[in-house]
Amino acid sequence: MADKKQLAKVYEPQEVEDRIYRFWMDGGYFHAEVNPDKKPYTIVMPPPNITGQLHMGHALDNTLQDILIRWRRMQGYEALWMPGTDHAAIATEAKIVEAMAKEGLTKEGIGRDAFMVRAWQWKETYGNRIVEQLKKLGSSCDWERERFTMDEGCSKAVREVFVRLYEKGLIYRGERMINWCPHCKTSISDAEVEFKEMDAKFYHLRYPIEGTDEYLELATTRPETLLGDTAVAVHPDDERYQALVGKNVILPIVNKAIPVVADTYVEMDFGTGVVKITPAHDPNDFEVGLRHDLPVITVTTEDGHMNELAGKYEGMTILECRKAIVADLEEGGFLVKTEPLVHNVGTCYRCGTTIEPRVSLQWFVAMKELAAPAIEAVKTDRTQFVPERFEKTYFHWLENIRDWCISRQLWWGHRIPAWYCAECGETIVGREDPTVCPKCGCTHLHQDEDTLDTWFSSALWPFSTLGWPDKTPELEYFYPTDTLVTGYDIIPFWVMRMMFSGLEQTGEVPFDNVLIHGLVRDEKGRKMSKSLGNGIDPLKVIEEFGADALRFMLATGNSPGNDMRFMPDKVESSRNFANKLWNAARFVLMNIGDDEVELSLPETLTMEDKWVLSKFNTLVAAVTENLEKFELGIAVQKLYDFIWDTYCDWYIELCKSRLQGEDAMNAKRVLVYVMNGMLQLLHPFMPFVTEEIWQSLPHSGETLMKTAWPVYDEALSFAAEEREMERIMEAIRAIRNRRAEMNVPPSKKAEVFIETAFVDTFKNGAPFMLRLASASAVQVGESFAVDGAVSIVTSDATIKIPMNELVDLAAERARLQKERDNVQKQLDGVMARLNNKAFTDKAPENIVATAREQAARLEEKLALLDQSMAALG
Repeated sequence: MADKKQLAKVYEPQEVEDRIYRFWMDGGYFHAEVNPDKKPYTIVMPPPNITGQLHMGHALDNTLQDILIRWRRMQGYEALWMPGTDHAAIATEAKIVEAMAKEGLTKEGIGRDAFMVRAWQWKETYGNRIVEQLKKLGSSCDWERERFTMDEGCSKAVREVFVRLYEKGLIYRGERMINWCPHCKTSISDAEVEFKEMDAKFYHLRYPIEGTDEYLELATTRPETLLGDTAVAVHPDDERYQALVGKNVILPIVNKAIPVVADTYVEMDFGTGVVKITPAHDPNDFEVGLRHDLPVITVTTEDGHMNELAGKYEGMTILECRKAIVADLEEGGFLVKTEPLVHNVGTCYRCGTTIEPRVSLQWFVAMKELAAPAIEAVKTDRTQFVPERFEKTYFHWLENIRDWCISRQLWWGHRIPAWYCAECGETIVGREDPTVCPKCGCTHLHQDEDTLDTWFSSALWPFSTLGWPDKTPELEYFYPTDTLVTGYDIIPFWVMRMMFSGLEQTGEVPFDNVLIHGLVRDEKGRKMSKSLGNGIDPLKVIEEFGADALRFMLATGNSPGNDMRFMPDKVESSRNFANKLWNAARFVLMNIGDDEVELSLPETLTMEDKWVLSKFNTLVAAVTENLEKFELGIAVQKLYDFIWDTYCDWYIELCKSRLQGEDAMNAKRVLVYVMNGMLQLLHPFMPFVTEEIWQSLPHSGETLMKTAWPVYDEALSFAAEEREMERIMEAIRAIRNRRAEMNVPPSKKAEVFIETAFVDTFKNGAPFMLRLASASAVQVGESFAVDGAVSIVTSDATIKIPMNELVDLAAERARLQKERDNVQKQLDGVMARLNNKAFTDKAPENIVATAREQAARLEEKLALLDQSMAALG
C-alpha cells in the first residue's frame, strides 16, 4: 500500500492539473503496445487542423474520447488513443499567404520550393499549439505515436492509395463540372459546399425566336451567365414548344443564334417551361450539354471576374457584370420583370464565398464502385451509428454521390503523383518518381501542379497511422479501430470517406461504432461564431474553473447526436461538485489520521454500511451499462447523485458517531472502500481531482488510471438492508421537511413517536433520528396517543411530534393570526373586483380568469392556515 499524502484545505485545479499531467506523461501511462495477452481498444482522434485553436467543439469531442479511452484502459484493455494533426491545405496556405503579404511577398513571386520551406517552418512554429491545448484538457492520448497527415508514413499511404485507385481506373483526369471558390482559387468537393439562405432576384428574360417577331420567355438568377449560353431547353412532351425544337433563338446582348433543344431535365410546370443552358456554369446544364453535344463557353476567370469571352464586360466582377448586363437587357427590351427571391446558395465552407460552378480539368475518384460496399457495411451493422438516425445522413450522401473532385489548386498538401511527358503527352502515375517516359523514352517530365484534397489523406487516417501499407504489428493488432467519436457535421466530409477507403484498401471497416455528438451552442441556443462574438474559449474556462469542471459540464446532460448549450452556471456547479468531493476526501483523511486502513471491507457490516455498499454496487452496474451504450450523460448524472447525496450527505453523516466509538475502524474501512470506488468510476470524467485525491488516500498501485474498473459483486447486494435504511431515511427527510415548514431550528429538539409495523427497523434507526432529525428521544411502537401532535405520514410509518415541543404555542398562534389577517385582506380586495358586475362584464376574459385563480389560491391558503391554527388547540 502506497504512502498517503495530505490534501490542501481548498482544491486549486491550477496547482494540481499541470503537475498531475506531467506525472502521467513521465510515467508513460498513456502509451499502448501490441500485447497478445490483452484485448485491444482503439480510438483515432479526428485530427485537428494545425491552424486550429482549441474551441468548444474540440473540447467536447476530446472529452468524450478521453472518457471512453480511460474507462476501457481501466477495464483491462490495451487502450490506444491515436493522436495527430491535419495539414489543412486551404486553411494553412491562406495563413501563410497572409503572413507573406505583410512582407510584400506572393507565393508566385517566391516560387513553389521557397513557399514549401516557409510552409514547413510555419507548421513547426504553430502546428503543435493545439496539441499542447489538448493536453490542458487532460487528453490521455499516446503522444509517443503522434502523427501528421503529411508525415513520411501518411504520405506513403496517400501515394499508395492514389496509385492503386488509378491502376483500377477509379482515379481519372477529365473536364467536369466542379465547385470553384473564387476567393481560395481552388476546386472544392460537394461535401465542402455549405448552402446558405440568401436574398436574390429572379430575372425574367425574353429570347427572340430567329426569323420571327416572337419570343421565348425564361427566368434566371444569374443573368451574367447568358454570355455563355449555348442553347435553351424545353421538355420533349411540352406541346407548347414542340414546333420550336430544332429551331434557333437569338441570344440577347451577344446577338448570336443558339438552338432550342428538348430534354427531360426541364420541368414543364415550373415557370414558363423554358430554361437557358449554360454548360460551363451550371452542373445540370453541363449534363444537358453532354447529351446534346453543346459547346462549353466559360465566361469567368478563376478569381471571380469576367474573362475575354464576356466582351465589353471583361474585367468586371461577377456582381458588377450582373448589374451592367441587367441594365443593358432592360434597355434592349429583353427584361420582362424582376422578382425578389429567397433561395439556397452554395458557399465555400472555409471562407464563405459564393461558389461558382465551372467546367475544369481536374482529377476525380469514380465513386459508384467504392460507395456500394460502404453502404452495405452499415446496412449489415458491421459499423453502427450511435444514434442510429444518423445513418440516414450517411446513406443520403453515398446513395446520391457524384465523382469526388480530389485535385486542389494549392501548393501546401500532397502533390498529385502524376507526371506528363513533354514529348508525347503520356501521363505517368507511379509509386516512385519517374525519370524517363515509359512510352517514348523522353526525360522531359513535369509533375502535376495540383495537390490532393485534404480529406483524401484524412480518409486513410485509421489505418495509415498504424503503418499501412506495411503489415505492421500495430496494424494487425489495433485495426479495425473500435469507436470513432465525431460531430454530425462531418459525416459527409470524413466518416463516409474513411468507410469506403478502409473497405477498399484493407477489406475491413475502419471502426465498429461511430458515436455522433452535436454542436456546443451558447446559452441562448445559438451556434458559436466569430460574427456573433459568442464563442467561449475553453482555455479560459479551464484557467478559471479547472479542466475537470469543464469536462464534467460537457458530459453532464450530453446525449448522443444532440446539440448542447454551454451554461456558465453549470461549469460553476461542476466546480462546486469537485469541491464537495474534495471536502469529503478531507473528512475521510482527517478521521483516518495515522491509522493504517486496509483497502478490503471488514467482516462485520452495519445496516448503513450494507446500504451504501449495495447502492454503490448498483451504481457500478448502471454506470458500466450506460458507458457500454454510450450514454455518458446518464452515467455521469448517476455518479453525481450518488457522490453528492448518498455518500456525502448521508453516509458520512450516518458514520460520524461511529468514528469516535469501538466500531471506528470498520467505518473507516467502508468510507475508504467506497471513496476509492467512487474515484475509479468518476476518473474518466474528472481525471485530475480524482487522481490527486486517490494519491492522498490509502491505495495500491502507482496511478488511479491504471487501477481496475469496479465490477458488480453479487456478494455486495443487500436488498433487505437497503430497504430498511430507505425507510429510516424517508422518515428523517419527512421530519426535516415538516420542521422547515414550521420554521423550527435544528437546535430545537423534540421527542419523536413512530407508529409502524416495522418496529425493529425503526428501533435500529433511532440513533440516526437522534442526530439527523433533531430528536430528543425516539419511541417506536404500533400506536401512540399524543395530544396536540404534529402528524407526519411516510410510506411505512406515521410520525407524531408534540407541538408544544416544537414551537412556543402563543407566539405561533400570533404569527399565524397575523398571516391569516394579511391573506384575508388580499382575498377581500380580489372578491370586491369579482363581485363588481362592471369588472366581470367589461374586463378582458384573461384578466377576469386570473382574478378568479388568485381568489381560489388565497382561499386555499386561508384553509391551510385555519388547519394549522386548529392543530395548535
